[in-house]
Amino acid sequence: MRRLPAEFEEQSFIQIIFPHAQSDWANYLQEAEANFIAIINAVIDYQDCLVVCHDIEYVRSKFEANKRLHLVQAPSNDTWARDCSAICVYENDSPLLLDFTFNAWGGKFNAALDNLLTQRLGDYYDAPIQQLDFILEGGGIESNGKGTLLITSECIFNPNRNDLSRDESLSYLKRQLGVEHILCLEHGYLSGDDTDSHIDTLARFVDPSTIAYLQCKDPADEHYEALRQMEAQLQSFKDQDDNPFTLIPLPFTRAIYDEEERLPATYANFLILNQAVLLPVYNDPRDKQAISTLQGCFPDRQIIPVDCSTLIRQHGSLHCVTMQFPSKVKLKNLM
Repeated sequence: MRRLPAEFEEQSFIQIIFPHAQSDWANYLQEAEANFIAIINAVIDYQDCLVVCHDIEYVRSKFEANKRLHLVQAPSNDTWARDCSAICVYENDSPLLLDFTFNAWGGKFNAALDNLLTQRLGDYYDAPIQQLDFILEGGGIESNGKGTLLITSECIFNPNRNDLSRDESLSYLKRQLGVEHILCLEHGYLSGDDTDSHIDTLARFVDPSTIAYLQCKDPADEHYEALRQMEAQLQSFKDQDDNPFTLIPLPFTRAIYDEEERLPATYANFLILNQAVLLPVYNDPRDKQAISTLQGCFPDRQIIPVDCSTLIRQHGSLHCVTMQFPSKVKLKNLM
């Protein structure tokens, strides 16, 4: 019997891919490195972090020695660890790493190296790996740990992912992830997002019965109507026991642009750690409100704001560049 643990459950480590000159960060690599260094340093204040390096000695020079920081060398196309890393389920209470196929959100970019990353890192995981011929990204799913999965139809059923019907895809996810109840959002998007509306940009479980979600209050904003409809659908959702969810609205940032392109800034893209939550902020007037709101969601965890103004220039944010591994997945063979 399988179960997909929630992010708010106890974790073993966070996995991150460090930016390099052959990635899309090349034009502002120094700024990107500073952003990733800030995230990694915040993580290792609380728990272990496995950093995948294009040049391990170069990355090592960026950090002070720390027993929680583990560096490994492996080639990568880019740095979106959430989407190309293994997804861990518990099978009969033992960890199993599911290596789904990664095609860079429907073939939008080159992903051959990223798709091989889990297999290349296999010697470092003290858990078996199962390769799956099904395209799925970690940012596309949200688990409450109790058998309910939250997804968006735009992503999961997009024909640029799998040549399956909606029912076939749902059946496959239920079987592989060990979930019994899948809730599909039909509305909600972020301008500038490359992922076809990943759920982790829009709505997140903060405990088994509570969802934090993006709310847009400005009728003049292009997102207003889609997010209003998303909110209405969330209000209609019920969990695996037929109970409604507690809903916590997150603020919406002002429109942020890179030249003429609107960027997908979102406070929903936070990362939960064992004793803290890393919250992306954007030098926005609503940053303080987001911090306060999230503190209410996690009264026993410290909220750590991390400026992610650079990350959104490549159309993702903090959660997108990280992947948590639950407590029973141990690291091994590290130097």
